Amino acid sequence: MKNQFQHLFNSQQAYFLKELSDSPIKKRLKKLKSLHNWIKKNEKLICEEIYKDFEKGEEEVLLTEIKPMIDEIKQHYAHLENWAETKSVSTPLAFLGSSSKVIYEPKGVSLIIAPWNYPFNLCIGPLVSAIGAGCSVIIKPSEHTPNTSNLIERMVSELFDKKEITVIQGDVEITTEILKLPFNHIFFTGSPKVGKIVMEAAAKNLTSVTLELGGRNPTIVDETANLKDAAQKIVWGKFLNSGQTCIAPNYIYVHESKAEKLQEKLIEQIEIQYPKSDKTKTKIVNSIHFGRLTDLLDKTISSGGKLIHGGERDENFNFLSPTLISDISIENPIFQEEIFGPILPILTYKKLEEVIENINKTEKPLALYIFSKSRKNKQLILNNTSSGTTAINETTIQFAQPHLPFGGVNHSGIGKAHGKYGFQEFSNQRSILKQRVGFTTLKTIFPPYTNFKKKLIRFISFRL
Repeated sequence: MKNQFQHLFNSQQAYFLKELSDSPIKKRLKKLKSLHNWIKKNEKLICEEIYKDFEKGEEEVLLTEIKPMIDEIKQHYAHLENWAETKSVSTPLAFLGSSSKVIYEPKGVSLIIAPWNYPFNLCIGPLVSAIGAGCSVIIKPSEHTPNTSNLIERMVSELFDKKEITVIQGDVEITTEILKLPFNHIFFTGSPKVGKIVMEAAAKNLTSVTLELGGRNPTIVDETANLKDAAQKIVWGKFLNSGQTCIAPNYIYVHESKAEKLQEKLIEQIEIQYPKSDKTKTKIVNSIHFGRLTDLLDKTISSGGKLIHGGERDENFNFLSPTLISDISIENPIFQEEIFGPILPILTYKKLEEVIENINKTEKPLALYIFSKSRKNKQLILNNTSSGTTAINETTIQFAQPHLPFGGVNHSGIGKAHGKYGFQEFSNQRSILKQRVGFTTLKTIFPPYTNFKKKLIRFISFRL
């Protein structure tokens, strides 16, 4: 049976070859400018539609959904010409007479599959990179956030011809059908489980992929840490968006001498940052995820975990309050998966080496957080662990640092996003070598291999 989206794909491919493959930078920047203006003009509408999906407060939407996109576009304004500029490379002596360079060409028709947790940010961010690189794009937003997905479809239809950029909505069956198409690049943000499915589908067409996945992000608080500062930052990073953040702290390892004091500071900060009187309480995206989280919480407690704060739930609203669990071991069910919700387990340790050992037993995380004043401890952790991103005495904001690559490693992701790194994901770095006509140094080693040429080959193989 013919793929129902084949005609759309073919029209985008034809448009790309005719209009986009060698599009000037100024034209791309003009498109980004129109995107910037639309976001700015419709700021209130964006907040309203995201509120319908999450009941999330306006300030949080501005900080996590809109500002990062404005910053991403500004990065392209400032640096796109430099990123896309042809780069000359040096010429070794053996290649005397030739010149070499690298040019950046757009990969072509691309697919962006966006998640539900930050449905605007994590859709438009890759789109900015794709536009900057000069690609045509099919966008598949999440079916779990229908109001935001409709907003994205409206925005794209108002700004772009569907032969260049278009939105396809639907469930898993639609996504499966789209993935059969021979895209030139796929940018997926979501869970490792679905990431494997996307990668398997891409492999059938040898399509390159960027996979922004998740991970069990460890947070280490050592005996030298400033506990009030650590608590402020951990609470904000963990319970932002009701814990539905791929780089949120997944669990805390705290030195046993500081565990009780840290718990006090965490509770204090939850009551300050997320008071019960606050009417803008971000809900869990739907009843399925709410049920998963409450079931996980119940299993954690029945397996020996101690509820020390929170745990209030409202199934009519899909709300779970910021929750702290102590007396956790690595055998507890909550330690076996990415939580992706407002539950924060706290483990204690005696020696840092045991923490490092346990971190290395699990998949490499997307983020690792270290709270410490000890240079020795910080270096020990950095030298003996691996993660996509790391923040020291901070959480989550590494995502928003526009000059840093963002992405995971192995199980937590493949490829990098943001700024120059996002531009490169949607670009083919094409190497060009130009040789002069006539005599070249390389011709001196063409066959037939005389004794002189044999000696020359041996000389240049080991000396030049």
